[in-house]
Amino acid sequence: MIGRSMIFVAALLFGIACATAQVRVGLMVSATGPTTAIGIPQKNTGELLPRKIGDASIEYIQLDDGGDTTRAVQNVRKLISEDHVDALIGPSTTPNALAILDIIAENKVPLLATVGTSSVVEPIDDKRRWVFKTTQNDDLIAAALIKHMVKNGVKTVAFIGFNDPYGENWYKVFGGLAGKAGIRVVASERFARTDQSVTGQVLKMMSAKPDAVLIAAVGGPAVLPQATLYDQSYKGRVYQTHAVATDEFIRLGKEKVEGTVLAAGSMLVIDDVAPGDPIKKVALTYINAYEKQFGQRPATFGANTYDAGLLLQQAVPFALKAAKPGTEAFRMALRDALERLHDITGCQGVFNMSPTNHNGMDERARVLIVVRDGKFRLLAE
Repeated sequence: MIGRSMIFVAALLFGIACATAQVRVGLMVSATGPTTAIGIPQKNTGELLPRKIGDASIEYIQLDDGGDTTRAVQNVRKLISEDHVDALIGPSTTPNALAILDIIAENKVPLLATVGTSSVVEPIDDKRRWVFKTTQNDDLIAAALIKHMVKNGVKTVAFIGFNDPYGENWYKVFGGLAGKAGIRVVASERFARTDQSVTGQVLKMMSAKPDAVLIAAVGGPAVLPQATLYDQSYKGRVYQTHAVATDEFIRLGKEKVEGTVLAAGSMLVIDDVAPGDPIKKVALTYINAYEKQFGQRPATFGANTYDAGLLLQQAVPFALKAAKPGTEAFRMALRDALERLHDITGCQGVFNMSPTNHNGMDERARVLIVVRDGKFRLLAE
């Protein structure tokens, strides 16, 4: 009888523990610094994430890194060692994401990265097996741009990008795909996120007489090379990456960014998307909630954080069946659950994760877009 009583009490206590479980999630953003156009909507979106998943309550601990890699490392160490988070969402920039990979892997904490560069999840190794990504990979976006280039007779391209992992990875990915499509990269230049002039780089690119220019930069800083091209009377087409999917890009660039072609998630042109599109339904749910809370539409960068929350909503219940939050066993179970998620529709696309694909997006996650009359508009492929 004593044995049965002890078993009953243990089972009762376990049930109570599960019913009152608390999962702690760290949110890492760049709400200050040079990439606020990305970090602020991600910071705000943190307020819209679910506070309860199944029987577990969810606590979010948010820290701002100001776009600085040193602060990002300090923040992630604090979130892990002091706040004992079970998962992390963020950070806002590629350099910061790459800077924390060692710490993530060492402590076995799943990271839902909200950055664009595929190098945070590819190739999957002992570090990257803990990272999942809610933004379209560079190759998916680049393939759409190259398809448009081929269709419009572009044979030569000049490239200018950030002198950091974002720009370098884009050059590597785009260069490889462009070569296969018969497009030559005839010039390659770099600039820093905080630079005030790129006239020298632009003049070098123009001297190569490219049919088009591709700019691999983020938000407001991406305007600088394009505005310089305009001022120097460049007449070719200008392409940008999905990292300019923000009203700030148009507000700062004005007429100098008219005609820009980019590829990004359909949320950027949600009003142009067909009513029956499943992504549109999820995106509008997010947009409406954000507008109600903050009085304006969110930039698509916020959707990366929102989609991370959707993935956790699906994965946490499976992890709770295996272990108690706050333990390594729970974090491992959560990682395994994220890796098995299929057909999860988010604002940015449909996610199908696997042991070899920690992004899981396909062509449904991007559309071609053009800047026309001061607005992002859907462009037929």
